[in-house]
Amino acid sequence: MHPLVKLAKDTIEQYIRNRNIIGPPDAPVPEMNAKAGVFVSIKKKGGLRGCIGTFQSTTENVAAEIIQNAISAATEDPRFPPVSKSELGALEYSVDVLTAPEKVKSKNDLDPKKYGVIVKSGERKGLLLPDLEGVDSVDEQISIASMKAGIYLGEDIELYRFEVKRYK
Repeated sequence: MHPLVKLAKDTIEQYIRNRNIIGPPDAPVPEMNAKAGVFVSIKKKGGLRGCIGTFQSTTENVAAEIIQNAISAATEDPRFPPVSKSELGALEYSVDVLTAPEKVKSKNDLDPKKYGVIVKSGERKGLLLPDLEGVDSVDEQISIASMKAGIYLGEDIELYRFEVKRYK
């Protein structure tokens, strides 16, 4: 298990079992010291069980970002009830570290397998990670990200793309 994923797993297990928020490892791997947006995804029996993240860094480094987002993914994803102690043994984790978003001129600059997308209209923003099962076209990707932000078809939008390094 990659150290970033182990940190997410250990964070969630400690928090769910003891309500204890762990700190970063004493000897962090280099990736933990960078500043970047991070998504923590939890799956159970192949299905999504929680996913929360930040598209830009909100803490001092990736390690702190993982700890914050892992707890949120396990307890605050509005689509799911909080993770219970009895589920912990059945969970799988992944961590996506995002590159800085870059504005694109059109949807022709997107590729749902390679790039995640941020759709923005005014203050509303919706994000969708790349290479998600069942999302095979740019239009699907934009539609899902728009829906997450409450952006309706026909509204003026700005598009941004980013890449991720996915750790499992």
